[in-house]
Amino acid sequence: MVQFGEGSRRIGATRRIYLSLREQIESGVYKAGEKLPSSRSLAEELGVSRTTVTAAFDQLISEGYVQVRQGSKATVASSGQPTRVGHSLQMPSATHKLSDYALRAMALPSNTSVGLKPLKYDFRYGDIASADFPKLLWRRALNAALLTHRERLGYEHPAGNPDLRQALQGYLWRARGIGCEARQIIIVSGSQQALDLCARVLVNPGDQVIVEEPCYAMARNVMLAVGAKPITLTCDNDGMDTALLPDPGQIALACVTPSHQFPLGGVLSAGRRQTLIEWANAGNTYIIEDDYDGEYRYDVRPIPPLYLSGQDRVIYVGTVSKTLSPTLRLGYIVLPGPLVEPFTLCKQIADRHSSSFEQQALASMIETGAFERHVRKMRRRNAERRTAFLNAMKAAFGSEIEIVGTSAGLHVVVWFDRLRADDEERFAEFARKNDVGIYPVSRLFAAPTDLRAGFIFGYASMPVALIDKGVAKLFETFQPQAFRS
Repeated sequence: MVQFGEGSRRIGATRRIYLSLREQIESGVYKAGEKLPSSRSLAEELGVSRTTVTAAFDQLISEGYVQVRQGSKATVASSGQPTRVGHSLQMPSATHKLSDYALRAMALPSNTSVGLKPLKYDFRYGDIASADFPKLLWRRALNAALLTHRERLGYEHPAGNPDLRQALQGYLWRARGIGCEARQIIIVSGSQQALDLCARVLVNPGDQVIVEEPCYAMARNVMLAVGAKPITLTCDNDGMDTALLPDPGQIALACVTPSHQFPLGGVLSAGRRQTLIEWANAGNTYIIEDDYDGEYRYDVRPIPPLYLSGQDRVIYVGTVSKTLSPTLRLGYIVLPGPLVEPFTLCKQIADRHSSSFEQQALASMIETGAFERHVRKMRRRNAERRTAFLNAMKAAFGSEIEIVGTSAGLHVVVWFDRLRADDEERFAEFARKNDVGIYPVSRLFAAPTDLRAGFIFGYASMPVALIDKGVAKLFETFQPQAFRS
């Protein structure tokens, strides 16, 4: 007989019958292969419709508890009971179920400040001031994209919105001197996805890849996650030291930031550019040119992209994270012709395509000239922030510091002569307790260094007045004997 518990009276009849039968099957009241009461007899016994009982049976059948054969009563499934997954099977050891890729990724540092307490004076690189985002222009462009008549809403081309690719073709020619066809441009969800696609398309586990030392940590992490073996080449004021390049025949890929080396700020010299291109041609090797902040040059003329010197070997990566916002997740790749198809197919597998409405909105801003006007405005505004930061640091710390990478971008590296490299983390933590965010540059090196302590300072997220106060607050905390104790 089907028996109902007191609590089961509060739920529907079908659900009560289903739960009661399932409980009796799992507890062994009804054993594997044993016949259950017919739906007719159960309906009469319980005073419900036969349809209600049949619905409960259907649920048990769909979950594998019960099976039916034509012309006979329902029976408990021969697979035995209980059929639910036990607790021990619900909690497997993660190391036995994850892929090698996932295990490699989990072993890497997270490189994120998400979740940390917000600070009043945060010099974190990569953040953009909320007030700088062109809210009205973007809303107008996005509204137009949303209201544009479409016969249907469906998946778009994985390479990106054709209007945006065409608009970027013109923009890249005007802003960076890059001549390419629109078909060579693929829209990605930020430059991080561009790096990930490069690794997935061009690198196999065990392959060697060239990265700068120090470098953008997430670029190195991408290569480590796919199982590559990064080879680090030291950087100086002239960018990556190409005299250290190994045999190109043994290298799958090289990743560089030639126009503004991240984080030290050096510019790859003409001689080294030529050496790098010749090296890539000799080994049939591709170079990723990460032009992450090419729009921001202050004391010098814009540096020509490496792409102009080696279009058949160079993959150009750009982003709007530094000009509009990193929250938009919009970037682009300019590819050599033979790579367009494999990159497009791999992009489709990754996420079908980047967000359609945002792509259309950005295309509209570029086509109307609004985007380039905004970039010029941001260049002026960030030049003011840069000047304020440099003046404040020099006034506060004087000859005790050296600042590098000041001619471009939205960050600098500050070396502290009185601090050792192993003081970095302690000083950063001490500063954070005093509401100031600074970030050790040693985190961007592949190997420990015995250099002076250095910190990467971003200045694009704060107004000038706050920058001055933040530097003053940092100077107040700069007492090595305090945070070393």
